[in-house]
Amino acid sequence: MYPSSPATGAIAHENHPDGDVLDLVGIGIGPFNLGLAALANPLIERGELTAAFVDSRSEFCWHPGVMFSDATIQVPFMADLVTMADPTSRFSFLNYLKTHQRIYPFYIRESFYPYRKEYSDYCSWVAAELDFLHWSSPVTRVRRSPHGHWEINIEGPSPRTLKARAVVNGTGTEPVIPDSLSNAAYESSEGILHSSQFLDHKDHIMAQDSVTIVGSGQSAAEIYRYLIEDFTAAGKRLDWFTRSPRFFPMEYTALTLELTSPDYARFFHSLPESRRDELNRAQRNLYKGISGDLIDDIYDTLYRLSITTPLRGALRSNVTVGLADSGTLSTDGSTGQHTLALRHNETGAEGFHATDVVILATGYGRPTIPSHLASIEEINLDASGRMDVAPDFTVNDAQDLYVLNAEEHTHSLNAPDLGMGAWRNSIILNHICRRDIYQVEQSTVFQTFGGEGL
Repeated sequence: MYPSSPATGAIAHENHPDGDVLDLVGIGIGPFNLGLAALANPLIERGELTAAFVDSRSEFCWHPGVMFSDATIQVPFMADLVTMADPTSRFSFLNYLKTHQRIYPFYIRESFYPYRKEYSDYCSWVAAELDFLHWSSPVTRVRRSPHGHWEINIEGPSPRTLKARAVVNGTGTEPVIPDSLSNAAYESSEGILHSSQFLDHKDHIMAQDSVTIVGSGQSAAEIYRYLIEDFTAAGKRLDWFTRSPRFFPMEYTALTLELTSPDYARFFHSLPESRRDELNRAQRNLYKGISGDLIDDIYDTLYRLSITTPLRGALRSNVTVGLADSGTLSTDGSTGQHTLALRHNETGAEGFHATDVVILATGYGRPTIPSHLASIEEINLDASGRMDVAPDFTVNDAQDLYVLNAEEHTHSLNAPDLGMGAWRNSIILNHICRRDIYQVEQSTVFQTFGGEGL
């Protein structure tokens, strides 16, 4: 779609010839590190910073398995890569629209929420504009050099070692398979898939007579909505199970949205670790729920379909889904169906459920420490063995190893929020440069989160 920077080979930017120690190396090029690169670009162009960003993938790719044509991102367009730090940046979403002659159609559409495909294309456009991004460059190890800087070992088509004064890790999340559903069959069967693989296996899924979705977040709801009309018309069965007590909506009211703010992140970080963990459990559905509009659309669709057609399948909350046959996913040799064990969390009732395909919309997580950082002994850990992320997003006493979207336990639900990425990146760039490159607001909300003034 867009011509990209060199996929392989030695770092080619004139500001950092091979062998020099860079000021910054970013590992992973998802939206958060891409935003950091975009904000760093003016400094790089002026010769005030040297940097390289590397990723194991061949190009920018953002959740392709759930890239439904009608799906929007769940935050307004101002939550792009740069606007909340620098509204004048040429890498803003509005400039992307202007460059592509789409700003008037977007304006007339009167929606703050870009389509998911549109946001992904915007990110690809930004990535193509930055010549210090390097694809097909998997990082295998980061270690401290005897000279004090970091050494980043890269394999792939062109193995090499980069040197940097600061490293920012933004390698993202991985699909989570709950222990109750963990099975070798997940790795080998098209009948057991994570939601992140949905569109890759869409044709196979659509050809089945019965499908079961497990989970209650946005991806589960989008997949259910995608399938329900065709499955109902064909007389097929579609089930949707979740262990949550109900199908929770996301919370969109303004005072609750103030929790996605610098003020709340600072307050949250000041709390004891045990209290932060309690709050994260209590607040999980504030951002891991389903769009209210989508919930209403699903209900309206079910109502409309039920007027003329019997609905096959069930929507069940409060149900724990596990594997039948003492931990082994049972596959009926005659029908090819998989058998799940169900348990109602409130009544204790138990049963079994047979289905052709299981789609696990069970979310994403990350290892406690990414494998390429595992040998770094200076990483600070909390009482639970997680990286202890400081207010400046560093995880070591030397304050030169940073993490992105790995700090929900220290900075709250702000960690995965696209709208908070520019704020976090402003702090990181200011800290690396030892001066204020971007303004970091100190008062952004109307409410008071702490006990001051009582």
